[in-house]
Amino acid sequence: MAASGTIGFGIIGCGVISDFHAEALRHMRGVRLLACHDTVAQNATRLAEKYGCAPYADFGRFLAHPGLQVVTIATPSGLHLEPALAAAKAGKHLLIEKPLEITLGRCDRIIAAAGRAGVLLGGIFPSRFSQGVRTLKRAIDRGRFGAIAFGNASVKWYRSQAYYDSGAWRGTWELDGGGCLMNQSIHTIDLLQWLLGPVAEVRAMTARRTHERIEVEDVAIASLRFASGALGLIQGSTSAYPGLPRQIEIYGAKGGAVYTDASLTRWDMAVATAEDRRIIARCVASETGAAGAADPRAISFVPHQRQFEEFVKALRGKSAVSVDGREARKAVEIIIAVYLAARHSSCVRLPLAFKGSPRPPRARR
Repeated sequence: MAASGTIGFGIIGCGVISDFHAEALRHMRGVRLLACHDTVAQNATRLAEKYGCAPYADFGRFLAHPGLQVVTIATPSGLHLEPALAAAKAGKHLLIEKPLEITLGRCDRIIAAAGRAGVLLGGIFPSRFSQGVRTLKRAIDRGRFGAIAFGNASVKWYRSQAYYDSGAWRGTWELDGGGCLMNQSIHTIDLLQWLLGPVAEVRAMTARRTHERIEVEDVAIASLRFASGALGLIQGSTSAYPGLPRQIEIYGAKGGAVYTDASLTRWDMAVATAEDRRIIARCVASETGAAGAADPRAISFVPHQRQFEEFVKALRGKSAVSVDGREARKAVEIIIAVYLAARHSSCVRLPLAFKGSPRPPRARR
């Protein structure tokens, strides 16, 4: 691990999300973006010219770039495994975009490879790094809400047909791994399970209602039972015009809260403390938009930066990686359980023994 000096980063996959990685690195101290790789040479060239790094179409030459210590993987979801295995074998630390991979078996291979190679592995879930959600997490862990009754995760977003048509991988089981859940709602599903703990049971329905030429769902509803006994609900869609802010609601015997987009917007406690009153004042003052609800480019790079900064601290031995491979795997398991429950019209219990892709028939319309 690097105790001092500049840490060299490289980006694998130079599509839309790579700019978030590059911007995050550009605003950090003690790091430098050295190289980028894409199988489409002009994609790598575009990113390299914008951020001043070396472009590569040859993966081996990319991994051999002098000073390269960490790679971030921003390829289509179903193409994370192979570059991750090769990079780990080459001794590179790994930061991988959500989902870690599209099946549990492929997630487990990445986790095992990083362990064998002795490299750090992080799954990119930047939503965990907002102040509002961390305030909510601390309150839940301290028992401020009492016994939790239920929690809701709602991602009513909109993606046009042009969005899906813009990349042949979008909306496919092979490379997207699913639809509105695996691609768009996974961040919010991860937050819900992080806040309320392990999911024990899932029941679900999915459908494809408004998009053509895709294999996956554009609307899904799932009911959950957590190991704690609390109940939960997931609503995910890319068919909800014009796209609404995502939302998490948590309610218990002693309090309730609503987290909208990236801010706490409601905070109710049966017995309010001075800290609660400060939180309530911030809720009243907060302005929420619908970042990412209709345009994935509208999301801020700052949460990525916060997560990358934590990873760099871990490289320097100053902290742990809070979202490691096993943490990143959890949301994938829940989503696959939703797909299995919808496919078989049944209750699916977790943890799953099933490690492959559910690959259900074309979503109902």
